[in-house]
Amino acid sequence: MCGLAGCLGWIDGLGLSSRDMLGDMCAAIRHRGPDADGVWLDEASGIALGHLRLSILDLSAAGAQPMVSHGGRYVLAFNGEIYNYQELRADLVRRRGAIDWRGHSDTEVLLELIAAEGVERALRRLDGMFAIALWDRETRTLTLARDAFGEKPLYYGLYRGAVLFASELKALRAVPGFQPDIDPDALADYFKYSYVPGPATIHRGVFKLQPGHMLTLGPERSHLAQLPDPVVWWSPDEAAMRARREGFEGDMAAAVAALRAALSTSVRRRLASDVPLGSLLSGGVDSSVVTALMQQAVDRPVKTFSIGMAETGYDEAAHARAVAARLGTEHQELILSPREVQDVAPQVADIYDEPFSDASQIPTFLLSRMARAHVTVALSGDGGDEILGGYNRYFHGADLWARASRLPTEARRLAGAALGAIPPGVVDRAAAMAGRLAPRELSSGRAGEKIQKLARVLSAADRQAYHDRLLATADDVAIALDLPGRAQTLAARSPRGDLTFVEQAMLTDTANYMPDDVLVKVDRASMAVGLEVRTPFLSREVFDLAWRLPMAFRAHQGVGKRVLRELLYTLAPRDLVDRPKAGFAVPVGRWLRTDLRDWAEAGLSEAALQDAGVFRVPEVRRRWREHLTGRRDHETFLWSVLMYQGWRRSVARGRSDAPGRP
Repeated sequence: MCGLAGCLGWIDGLGLSSRDMLGDMCAAIRHRGPDADGVWLDEASGIALGHLRLSILDLSAAGAQPMVSHGGRYVLAFNGEIYNYQELRADLVRRRGAIDWRGHSDTEVLLELIAAEGVERALRRLDGMFAIALWDRETRTLTLARDAFGEKPLYYGLYRGAVLFASELKALRAVPGFQPDIDPDALADYFKYSYVPGPATIHRGVFKLQPGHMLTLGPERSHLAQLPDPVVWWSPDEAAMRARREGFEGDMAAAVAALRAALSTSVRRRLASDVPLGSLLSGGVDSSVVTALMQQAVDRPVKTFSIGMAETGYDEAAHARAVAARLGTEHQELILSPREVQDVAPQVADIYDEPFSDASQIPTFLLSRMARAHVTVALSGDGGDEILGGYNRYFHGADLWARASRLPTEARRLAGAALGAIPPGVVDRAAAMAGRLAPRELSSGRAGEKIQKLARVLSAADRQAYHDRLLATADDVAIALDLPGRAQTLAARSPRGDLTFVEQAMLTDTANYMPDDVLVKVDRASMAVGLEVRTPFLSREVFDLAWRLPMAFRAHQGVGKRVLRELLYTLAPRDLVDRPKAGFAVPVGRWLRTDLRDWAEAGLSEAALQDAGVFRVPEVRRRWREHLTGRRDHETFLWSVLMYQGWRRSVARGRSDAPGRP
């Protein structure tokens, strides 16, 4: 796990990216690679590559980057891990004969594979997470490429005739004079979804390289006047449709056996490391399966980590503790006080390149920080929900639309308006008195929040609009924004008439929510503390198998990840498996009214809102007052405003501090 940065071309007014400028870019993302750094320049060709190293495989200088291929043609800066590099290395030796390997790093294997087979063919053979910048000295071309699911980030943009690229936007902002405008469409998307969907970024003219894409650039000035379009080397839509056509011959027992084999291989490959490993164990199905298979693959107790906060009713630590005891892991947990979490809340905006307001960013950071004190690499269960159908909105959403769509649109609109008029506090109190909800859902107004969400989605005109409202964290934010941008409809990006609602929802999440929210959250939180997180579910073999299975094996009769649950039944007692999906959450809404109120008021004051220049101040202030009184629950919107304000302050500090420091 590392960070990379670079420049192709001559920057008008600055010349070729110098070692000093590249040093500033790398310094901005030093947290991604605290162990070593390197720079490679070719002034004649106008290319500069920088690399920050978090040493995982081959800790010696033989694994240092940027790395030049044995034949001297290619130079590589690489962020990530290639998990099947040992198999690829053995195959290269079989086909090419003895190779005078410098060391045993996956970077060296990747370089030689590219030299032997070309970039695109090599990418198709990789099982790994990666972002790469590859310079071909023979053709004088730069190739940027990103892994299939988007585990590792890569940004790029045109600046004064040159192309800048890096693992994080912080590195681009370290370039002298680089201060791109905010993209109003991206900002509208952020307030609608709580993140900026790719390929856009918060900055106009700066882009995320999409998962499964590659971009090839030449050094001539004519090529740099306009960026070419990236090309797809792997598509989840195409892979899913191909697997769906192939189908699966076998019953549930056969499916469980096949999934166990695929996940066991994926877990085993992700154990390659020359530094200590562990597992992030929430006690949920995904992380429990990963940890169980990890424990079976090693001859010593796995180090497992969990956090909880019982005061809020969202504590997952007890479940994780029970799973750890059953599996025999070396378990450590951190039970947080509200004050510990509240102390972190105002700081989390500094970690992210763009405005980002998924509130689970807080526990993710705290868990990563705790784990990093003991290990350098940790496995996680991320990706299981999107691939195997774990989110409740998949099947509940499909069922609700099947019922609601029978009513006329106007009737749904009136029903939604009536539900939305009920103060969330009233709903919470009624639910508590009825005793029909689990305690964890009562601790921060969850019942009222669910009713308000239902009110928003009911009036959708069609299935696509309905699905998009399920994806949106808020769909009425436009009236609170004073900017020309317009939010998009993610559910419309790749509509397919031959897919069921659940299938379309899963593919949409795989292409959008997972890489731009879930994996961004994990990458930034873990890399901020120098922890590498590996995700066994994000293997193309696991993905293909999942899409070959009948949908009834994944999500059926209100039960998600059915086949994965059946697998876990063979590894742990049923009473550890059959419990409601929870996850660690933070009662942001309640804290904004209490412990975080002074901090929130500073960011939501008239002066602060006016200074931002993008809000309709009276509307935002009205929502803040309603939230404080409990008349409405505006938690998600207000948190988005506060994270945006925090991001603006972070960017301003980065420009005024020493060069490149985030």
